[in-house]
Amino acid sequence: MKIQTALISVSDKTGVVDFARALHSRGVRLLSTGGTAKQLAEAGLPVTEVAAHTGSPEILDGRVKTLHPKIHGGLLARRDDPKHLQTLEQHDIDRIDLLVVNLYPFRETVAKLDCSFEDAIENIDIGGPAMLRAAAKNHGTTGGGVTVVIDPIDYSRVLTEMDQNQGKTSFGLRLSLAAKVYAHTSAYDGAIAAYLSSLSQAEPIQNEAPERQTWPRTLTLQLHREETLRYGENPQQVAAFYRDPSVAAGLLGNFQQLQGKELSYNNIADADAAWDCVRSFDQPACVIVKHANPCGVAVANDVYGAYQKALRTDTTSAFGGIIAFNRPIDAATAEAVSAQFVEVLLAPGFEGAALAVLQHKKNVRVLEVPMGHHQNDIDVKRVGGGWLIQTPDSQLLDEKALRVVTKRQPTDEQMSDLMFAWRVAKFVKSNAIVFAGQGMTLGVGAGQMSRIDSARIAAIKAANGGLDLKGSAVASDAFFPFRDGLDVVIDAGANCVIQPGGSMRDDEVIAAANERDVVMVMTGLRHFRH
Repeated sequence: MKIQTALISVSDKTGVVDFARALHSRGVRLLSTGGTAKQLAEAGLPVTEVAAHTGSPEILDGRVKTLHPKIHGGLLARRDDPKHLQTLEQHDIDRIDLLVVNLYPFRETVAKLDCSFEDAIENIDIGGPAMLRAAAKNHGTTGGGVTVVIDPIDYSRVLTEMDQNQGKTSFGLRLSLAAKVYAHTSAYDGAIAAYLSSLSQAEPIQNEAPERQTWPRTLTLQLHREETLRYGENPQQVAAFYRDPSVAAGLLGNFQQLQGKELSYNNIADADAAWDCVRSFDQPACVIVKHANPCGVAVANDVYGAYQKALRTDTTSAFGGIIAFNRPIDAATAEAVSAQFVEVLLAPGFEGAALAVLQHKKNVRVLEVPMGHHQNDIDVKRVGGGWLIQTPDSQLLDEKALRVVTKRQPTDEQMSDLMFAWRVAKFVKSNAIVFAGQGMTLGVGAGQMSRIDSARIAAIKAANGGLDLKGSAVASDAFFPFRDGLDVVIDAGANCVIQPGGSMRDDEVIAAANERDVVMVMTGLRHFRH
C-alpha cells in the first residue's frame, strides 16, 4: 500500500525537518509528538499532534502519550487481512504506514559521571520501543507493511523507493529496516540491563550518581557483520568479521581496504596485532608481524629507514608477513616493501606515487587506518560455555616508577634501548623475550612454555640474522623465575635487562645481575599476552 500517514517522534532531530517536508510534498499526512511536532510546525509543516489524533492527552508528565489503540492498531493491523481492516474502520483507526522514531538517549545519559539514578530511569524509553517493535513486526505482508526508520541515514533510502514505486516501499527495504530496529531495541534493552545490574543494592541517594560495579551482572554484546570471510584459521572453519556499532578513533575496525584480495581471518587477526604495536610509538615506526607476533620492530627518522631496520631482525619470518607503519607511506618505502612477499600492508595514509607502485602487486591487501590512541572498552575471550572479559592492557609505564635494582646504573642510551624493548615485549606472546638496540629489535623469542627457551630462541634468531647482541638490551614480559634465563641473555651479549620483578627469587636474580655486572631495571608492571 502507498504510504499515506507517517508518525514522527525523534530525539535525534538530524534531518527530520527536511525528511518531513519531503514526505509532505509526496502527499503524506504527518503525525508527531512533543518537541518533534513543535519543530515541524515551526518549519511551516501541517502536523497533527498525537494527542489530537488519539483524542487522549499526554499524561504522567509525558510517560503515556503513544500507548493507545489508535497508534498501535494503526501500526499492527495486517494490510492483507479483511478482518483487521474492518476492525480499523469499526474503531475509526487510521493506518500508520511509516514510523520514524529514535529513543531517549539512555546510554549517553548514564555515560555521564554525575548521572543520578533518577535521570537514568527517566531516560528509559517505553513508548518508543513499543511502537518500533510493533511496526517492525508488521513490516511485511502480501498486501504491504509498515516502513520503520530509526536512523536518519535511512531517510533518503525511503524517499528513493517511494519515488520509484508510486509512493510504496519494497519488502526488501522494510525487512532490512525491521531487522535494524530489533537490533537497536535489543542493544537498548541490553544497555539498561547492564546499567541496572551494575548498581549497588543500597538505596540510591536522590540527585546523586549511584555506586556502580566495574562489571554488570548482565552483559550484552552487539556486533554488526562487516563481511563473511573465505574461512577461519583453517579451511575447515567458517568465519566472519563483525564490527562494533561505533569504532573509536585509531582502532583497526576503521580500516578502508584500498586494494588487494579479500581479507582472511588470519589477515585481520595479524593486522590487528601489527597495528596495535606500531601505533604505540611516537617516532616513525615499522612493525612486521607473523602469526600474531612481532618478528621485526624498528623506529627511525622516516618510515623507509624503520622498514629497513625492522626487516633485518628476521627476514625469514617476515616472508608473507603483515607490515604496519605509523606514518603515511611514500613511493620509496612502497618499492622496498614490494620487493618481498607481503600479505597485508597497513598505514595511516599512502601517497599517490606509493599506491601506483603497489598496484603492480595486485594481491597485496592495502589497508588505510586513521591514527588514534583509543583502546577497546573490553577484551573478550571465548572459553567452553562462557566468556572471559577484561579491560585492555593499556596502562602506560611511568619511567619515574622504574626501579634500578643493581649496583650498575643505566646510561641514557641503555635506558632508551630498555624502554624500546619493553614497548615491543608488550605485544609479543608470553613467554616473551626481546633483544633490542639502537631503535630496533635484534631477536624475539615468543610463546614458549618456559622463559629460558624464549631467551634461547631470541638469541638464535639474532644469530640467524647476523645481528650482534653485544651491548644489547633485553625485555622480559614477566619476571625471571630463576637466574638461568638471565644468564642466557647475558651470555648472548646483553648488558642491561628490564623486567617486572615480583618473583620469590628476585633477590637471587638481582644478585646474579650484580655478579655479571649488568644493569637491571624493574617495572612493577607485567605484560602477559596469551
